[in-house]
Amino acid sequence: MSQSENDVNLPAVELPTVELGKGGPLVGVQGLGCMGMSEFYGPTDTTEALATLEAALAAGITHFDTADIYGSGHNEELIGPFVRANRDRVVLATKFAIERKAEDPSYRGVRNDPAYIRAAVDASLQRLGIDVIDLYYMHRRDPNIPLAESVGAMAELVQAGKVRHLGLSEVTGAELREAHAVHPIAALQSEWSLFSRDVERTAVPAAAELGVAFVPYSPLGRGFLTGAFASATELAEDDFRRSMPRFTGDNAAANAALIAPIQRVAAARGVTVAQVALAWVQQRAEVHSLTVVPIPGTRKRSRLAENVAAATLKLTEAELAVLEPIAGEVEGNRYADMSFSSAGRE
Repeated sequence: MSQSENDVNLPAVELPTVELGKGGPLVGVQGLGCMGMSEFYGPTDTTEALATLEAALAAGITHFDTADIYGSGHNEELIGPFVRANRDRVVLATKFAIERKAEDPSYRGVRNDPAYIRAAVDASLQRLGIDVIDLYYMHRRDPNIPLAESVGAMAELVQAGKVRHLGLSEVTGAELREAHAVHPIAALQSEWSLFSRDVERTAVPAAAELGVAFVPYSPLGRGFLTGAFASATELAEDDFRRSMPRFTGDNAAANAALIAPIQRVAAARGVTVAQVALAWVQQRAEVHSLTVVPIPGTRKRSRLAENVAAATLKLTEAELAVLEPIAGEVEGNRYADMSFSSAGRE
């Protein structure tokens, strides 16, 4: 077999393991987000994406994250064979709640009603080809449905043996406490990075108090914190980041300038900008006294190797001080419609 640019040797880094919530499964301290293997971030190479799954497992990553919305079910189908082949080693997370319509590609609805939840879990199990989901998230919260009603329906899935542990995504600290009172919540997944720290107001303290693991998505700012692009105009036409306020116009220019202090820290340590940004997220575990398992998404083994090496990179207090002001200077919202996040309910 010929050597390609993606045939990389993973570094000799042994990922520590942590418990994903009180009584939850043991997982590597870094997971893998699989969304981009199917959609949202431009063209993908399926062969390389599948090879990345195998390389991740070999590197000690055991927590793999998908959702029924990713590729409208395609992502669950894509990773299903890998999950089944490694079922005793893989901790599989998937999600429900975001509804799409084939006739309207731009439509995004949110469904939390019990009937929808019951139908969604069965559909995910069928696509994945497995009997039980390790961690099942409510992907987004519909404030029109009582949280106790939704979590109660999720708890029934645990009782039925279809789900092992429950998770929530993009909820406030108060909502996490309310849900946890109905049924133990193993993990909270929300955006958390050097560019996005709003979760530290209420969600992170609540998770720490309750013993809920925090699973940061987009820990690399959707790729912006890697320095791979400085404006959405550089991305593929179908890349959804083109619609995100932080990556367009004057906001993009202002935010690109914020990479400079990260670059200085990276240069001094002899590591990459992405590794510094990811190490910062990993180190939130010590800062806030809770379990943190970021799920950087990648479709290439070369990026995977870079990310895994960051899991055990420890930043000094002086380096952390340099990075501290960045989030407060970011221009633009995380989403064009922030009702799609927990921000409006804080």
